[in-house]
Amino acid sequence: METRLRITENRAIKPRYQFGISCPHKETMLHELLLALSGHYGGAFKHTNDGIMVVPNLPFMPTSEVKVLNHLCKLGTYYKDFRDFIQHYGFGILSQQTPGTDDLYGLYVKCVCQGLDSVLEDYRASLQQLEQEVLQDAHLPVSHFSCRLQQYQLLFPALASTLDEIVSNRAHGCYILDILYKNAMFGKPVVKDALNRILYFCHGLMYKQLSAWMLHGITSDPYGEFFIQKAQNGLATVSKEAEEEEDLGIMGLTGQQLKKIHLSTDDDTKDSDTDHYCIAADFLPSYIQPRVANKILFVGESVQMFEKDKHKMKSSKSGTIMSSRESEFASDLLQLSKQPEFNSISFETIIDKIRAHAAEYLWVIIVEESDLANELSIMKDYFLLGRGELFLAFIDQAQHLLRCPVAPKTEHDVNRTFQHAARNVLIDNDLLLQRFRLTVPLPPKEPTRNVLIDNDLLLQRFRLTVPLPPKEPKRSEGAVALGAPTEPEVGWTVLGLSYCVQWPLHIFFTPSMLEKYNCIFRFLLAVRRTQLDLQHCWSLQMFNKDKFVSPAGSPTWQLRTHMAFLVDNLQYYLQVDVIESQYKVLVDKINSTKDFEAAKLAHEHFLSSLLAQSFVHMKTVSSCLYEILDQCSAFYRLFISAQNPMTEKETENLQSITLSFQRHSSLLFRILSGVHVQSSHPHLAQLLLRLDFNKFFTNMGGQLGL
Repeated sequence: METRLRITENRAIKPRYQFGISCPHKETMLHELLLALSGHYGGAFKHTNDGIMVVPNLPFMPTSEVKVLNHLCKLGTYYKDFRDFIQHYGFGILSQQTPGTDDLYGLYVKCVCQGLDSVLEDYRASLQQLEQEVLQDAHLPVSHFSCRLQQYQLLFPALASTLDEIVSNRAHGCYILDILYKNAMFGKPVVKDALNRILYFCHGLMYKQLSAWMLHGITSDPYGEFFIQKAQNGLATVSKEAEEEEDLGIMGLTGQQLKKIHLSTDDDTKDSDTDHYCIAADFLPSYIQPRVANKILFVGESVQMFEKDKHKMKSSKSGTIMSSRESEFASDLLQLSKQPEFNSISFETIIDKIRAHAAEYLWVIIVEESDLANELSIMKDYFLLGRGELFLAFIDQAQHLLRCPVAPKTEHDVNRTFQHAARNVLIDNDLLLQRFRLTVPLPPKEPTRNVLIDNDLLLQRFRLTVPLPPKEPKRSEGAVALGAPTEPEVGWTVLGLSYCVQWPLHIFFTPSMLEKYNCIFRFLLAVRRTQLDLQHCWSLQMFNKDKFVSPAGSPTWQLRTHMAFLVDNLQYYLQVDVIESQYKVLVDKINSTKDFEAAKLAHEHFLSSLLAQSFVHMKTVSSCLYEILDQCSAFYRLFISAQNPMTEKETENLQSITLSFQRHSSLLFRILSGVHVQSSHPHLAQLLLRLDFNKFFTNMGGQLGL
């Protein structure tokens, strides 16, 4: 069109005509107007700070005509700005557009430019039509131009406002989609149609990135614009929910549960090329729900993992996860990209279809071919003390190693003891035992550093002070929250269990899951060790019962009996009411579904239930239970070292242990009774039932050891 509209920039304007009067030069004036509407000024039009306007004070042009022309010239100003935007961001070399040189850069900006240029095609077509009409009728009134271009008086300001928002916010990547979508939702019909046309081009790029990620496990994203990105520090991600989660939904998963799904890389394989990805919250469009984004993340990471580690697969299935239906899914995504408007229902339907295929494929690999049931049984036997005879032998043989402060050699000796205890109970699976390792970390050392400060006079003015420690050190909040005892330097208090998970079960037993298992393991081992200590006291009492029959020995008998009653019922509650019942629920859920995500979430719910019902994360109950276990251990140490009859100092220690045990058992009873009345934690009521099944606890006023 511009080649057909020619005008001499420097010709003189003769004040011989008006728009309302027929004159021989009106056709030329209309051509100047068409050029101004195309963003080119000259003759009767000039460019000012306010845009393209009529040259002021023309004697032949009435004020009313000037206002109408200036109103029309606003379209030319907008068009010129749009054209400059397209030339600047749409035709530049991407490699030269970086955050340091341009506010806007990347592929999505180029798609915006392509869409904007497509929208402007209609405007250019309208100008061409007007030019044809001017050539046919040189006496067309200006009102005819205003009527034909009226829709652009609504459209162009809205487009300019949207582009200003993109530029001012330095929008990058998929964040641009969010801006376009929100402006389209609340715009007039003509504005909505135009912005949807621009979104069409941008969504075409997004669907290509989705296809690359979900079907091949790769991110075709050289400028960091996609909402799936490699996890790194400083990247805002979709927030995670708390550890405690509601039950699994029927025939599917809830959005909050899906937020917890993530795949972890194999930490033991240092040379693995598989990276951990996350959802970049800043780039996730608001019209794509987090639950849908998590499904996209899950599928891509699953495909990527099996593609990277296909050499480890011993599966009967050949090819990648998507190889059997890759063309079908690619066709579905292609059809979505051709829709003129984004349809969230159709989009989620296709994503669910792809996710269901990936989840079923993983379920077959993990549950059936990798024998998940056997792996869960192993975790139960070792982390949850299912092999009671093994840990009975281990505790007995490791007492002399772990009741002392931790030394550099402690961990090695403890693992040898563990292997020896396993052989004593006829566990001959050496390959399995090698995957477990007991950890006894050394206490942290403060770093020392030598620096050259040669100002002796200055150093003499400083003096280091070392105050005496308090007589009764208190627990730190972190230690209490994790249920750690008061002596972290003793081996028993820092003992942990690590496990080497085989591929591909590492996507089911993630490091965070293993840490939860380890947390439960420490608590269960502390209870079991205390129970064995009290049983050892009973065996000594029975062996020397003639010496303890005297009235002076009666308080010792009674205190041990009450301690054993509480600890035995706690042990039974943990192993039967908590672990066995929750384990059965877990196995039933895994066997009733063919969805890997559902199985994984059932496992996470299983661990969360164990942590909640064993009170590991319930500060008041866990601290009270650990205090009771500490008093039982103190009683054991006093009992095996005391003389018969006890000395005065030993009797005072026994009374102190008794009073402390009574105080904490009373506190435990009040906590359990209070929560039982509120009916907010049924598992606490179950423990109270175990302890007070015959109302003896109630009749004693909530105290044991009297």
